[in-house]
Amino acid sequence: MDSFSLSLPTSLDEAIARLPEDVFDSSVQLMAGGQDLLTELKGYLTAPDEVVSLGGVPGLDSIQPHTNGTIAIGALVTLDALEADGALPPALRAIVEAASSIASPQIRSVGTVGGNLNQRPRCWYYRHEAAPCLKKGGAVCFAKDGKNKYNAIFGGGPSYIVHPSDLAPALVALNADVLLTGPGGQRRMSLEDYYYLPREGPVAFETRRAANEVLTSVEVPVASPTTSSTYLKFKERSSYDWALSSVAMALDMEKGVVRSASIVLGGVAPKPWRARAAEALLVGKRMDEVDELAVAKAALEGAEPLSDNAYKVPLTEGLVRRAFRSLS
Repeated sequence: MDSFSLSLPTSLDEAIARLPEDVFDSSVQLMAGGQDLLTELKGYLTAPDEVVSLGGVPGLDSIQPHTNGTIAIGALVTLDALEADGALPPALRAIVEAASSIASPQIRSVGTVGGNLNQRPRCWYYRHEAAPCLKKGGAVCFAKDGKNKYNAIFGGGPSYIVHPSDLAPALVALNADVLLTGPGGQRRMSLEDYYYLPREGPVAFETRRAANEVLTSVEVPVASPTTSSTYLKFKERSSYDWALSSVAMALDMEKGVVRSASIVLGGVAPKPWRARAAEALLVGKRMDEVDELAVAKAALEGAEPLSDNAYKVPLTEGLVRRAFRSLS
């Protein structure tokens, strides 16, 4: 990798002050756990002059209940801390399951919530140093007509990346917000809105975080005791791999009737993909009256597979059905 200077700020204000204002200025990069950034540095996908580590900034590594009925998960909370027994209430089980599915125990011990939510695409054209793909300022998304086994079946064009985060679908299903802090103070947005499709914004990026902002925490509403959730993931290899497809599902039920439902797909789109048509088939229905096959089919409604990834449709339908059965 190219050489760079490492800054170790001891306050959030100090860290923010070192960040550029221009989103296209890559001379300074933020680092949390560093798992994704170091991979990009070693692959010459980015070559900043300065890396700003958040490791010395206090207050970003805790899980705290708030009086407003949410649980705040700091951006520097490690993935293994999310797995810890009792760290989160049972209704938020999908977050624990998502965290435990990520990589290896060694990586989970240093990988962070903020880093997982902000990691860059795993598309092999993007990750190949010599491929001038659309995400890196080129004119073509090579995956569209090339090797696209792992790429999007929803929301593609002009880029066909899939978002690699496991935590993101689970947190979107549980209606999480992100808190962003910059020179002008703090702002909040839903995690679902934090990500955008390539056709909705600058194709070089995946989130609405400004260059001089830091994602400081994620706030998750404390689900009612009648809520249950789960996260299921299918990997090509049985260990330490990204999702070919995943499903996060959260159901709030009373006396067997679904009061609200969230179904979010991962590994199939450039952002966590909300399956609203499938959700609509559940709300107001008794669980024993629901046609699980119809729900699964509705979740994949509108999918547009590329030449090599049509397998994701039946694979994801199967995950939706498994998730539904586990919560029934």
